[in-house]
Amino acid sequence: MGLPEQQPQLFTMRAVLLYLMLLLVLSCGKEEQQPVPLPSVPDPVSITSIKINGTDTDRFRYLLTNQATIAIQFSKPVKQNTIGLAITLTRDNNNTTDFTTTISDGGKLLTLHAAHLDYLTQYHVNISGSIEAQDGGKLSSPIAKSFATGIDSSRKFPPLTDDQLLDRVQQTTFKYFWDFAHPVSGLIREGSKHADNIVTTGGSGFGLMSIVVAMERGFISRDQGLERVEQTVDFLAHKAQKFHGAFSHWLDGTTGAVIPFSQYDDGADIVETSLLVQGLLCVRQYFNRPDVAEVTLRNDINTIAKGVEWNWFQQNQQDVLYWHWSANYGWAMNIKIEGWNEGLITYVLAASSKNYAISKSVYDNGWARSGAIKNGRTFMGMELPLGPDYGGPLFFEHYSFLGINPIGLSDGYANYQTQSKNHSLINYNFCKSNPNHYYGYSDSVWGLTASNIKGGYTASSPSNDQGFIAPTAALSSMPFTPDESMAALKFFYYVLGDKIFKEYGFTDAFSLDIEKNKAPWYADNFLAINQGPIIVMIENFRTGLLWNLFTSCPEVKAGMKKLGFSAPYL
Repeated sequence: MGLPEQQPQLFTMRAVLLYLMLLLVLSCGKEEQQPVPLPSVPDPVSITSIKINGTDTDRFRYLLTNQATIAIQFSKPVKQNTIGLAITLTRDNNNTTDFTTTISDGGKLLTLHAAHLDYLTQYHVNISGSIEAQDGGKLSSPIAKSFATGIDSSRKFPPLTDDQLLDRVQQTTFKYFWDFAHPVSGLIREGSKHADNIVTTGGSGFGLMSIVVAMERGFISRDQGLERVEQTVDFLAHKAQKFHGAFSHWLDGTTGAVIPFSQYDDGADIVETSLLVQGLLCVRQYFNRPDVAEVTLRNDINTIAKGVEWNWFQQNQQDVLYWHWSANYGWAMNIKIEGWNEGLITYVLAASSKNYAISKSVYDNGWARSGAIKNGRTFMGMELPLGPDYGGPLFFEHYSFLGINPIGLSDGYANYQTQSKNHSLINYNFCKSNPNHYYGYSDSVWGLTASNIKGGYTASSPSNDQGFIAPTAALSSMPFTPDESMAALKFFYYVLGDKIFKEYGFTDAFSLDIEKNKAPWYADNFLAINQGPIIVMIENFRTGLLWNLFTSCPEVKAGMKKLGFSAPYL
């Protein structure tokens, strides 16, 4: 009878045990499902600032010294043994540059010290992601910064007096026309990078004028000059191909045959011809002695100059001259010679011809465009009498005025002394004000004209400013802007001379703007049409030699008067 009374108690104990076992099982299951705790990951290290010579590098900048102190601030201390391979300093040619390092601020400030950097050179600081913080944090992202050293204003050559400097520039530049002339014809090669047989007629006219300067300055003797000029004139008279008395832009210096300048330009170029005749007439006036050699030379020059059929280039008697004519393509290029540009000399010589002269109406309606040649507006504080806005490239004021003296010269359209001076000053003031923010432009680094540039050739001007300065622009303007041109000459020679003054004088052009052009750029070539005006216009500034010779020609005086010019020398 006792057993039935114990069953409820036993059931209760079993239930409790089962419940406790279930709790134990559930408890063990929950512990097995919990994840294993992961180790803590340190926060990345970051660069909070980079200063180069004390200035933040938010943008590309130029240093004013040849030393760089690059301060890199990290967000927390870094391991010194991870720095060595993680930071490099390279030049623009990818060559590495040595530097030393120091760490301060408890390991958070890394300072690079680089001394003796080359001037006008781009450098790149590269910081890779392999840098670690002392707590193991990795650099959040690699960083690259660029900077450049600026102009080194120290003198690269010993000091000279102004006259000695002008002599040096003229004599060195003359070597292009003497040493580099074509050996067969004596004509002037187009450029130092062109094929050796390509000679240029306009550049040869400049070369003839430079020979006159060289004789007068004692760089060569009169006999040496006479011999070279005789060689050139004989080739022009008897070998060089002509079209209605006019020459092509390019000739083969050995045979005299035309070398096409472009597809349709394989015949006469009357503007290039006029630049050549300008030089020939200066030579004729210089060799004025009565001996047989000089008399013969003068007669040969007269034969060449008088043979040019200037009025034939009116293309069926129109009131304008045309630039080109081809035996193969006729008037296909169809370019009128209209002012204002370098073509003034063409109209002066065409009016001066004895047998093939143009009338004044051709000058008025063609060259002067019935008065549309006038500008009269003000640019950079200077009134511009003629031509496009801002004046265009400066060779407009050089090529014709190698022989034509603009001082005191005027006609119904302009005062040419004002024209040449103000055009030059507009160019100067534009570069000085530097609206396009090219590095290096200043009151000593100026001059926009046609020249080689990086990757090609262009007619630079304030309206086409790509950051390239051509030394010929400022130097050939010396008669018009003597102070500004002399300042440019001294800067080009003394400060940049180790970069741009070479065996034939100043190279064709340069750019100091590393940011926009990725590296400083210096032309490694010379062009006849840019070297010649340097010699001639410096001489016109010093003595007026070529101006006096050309304007002493009786036919030139008569032609200029016919066109309505007035000047003290007419």
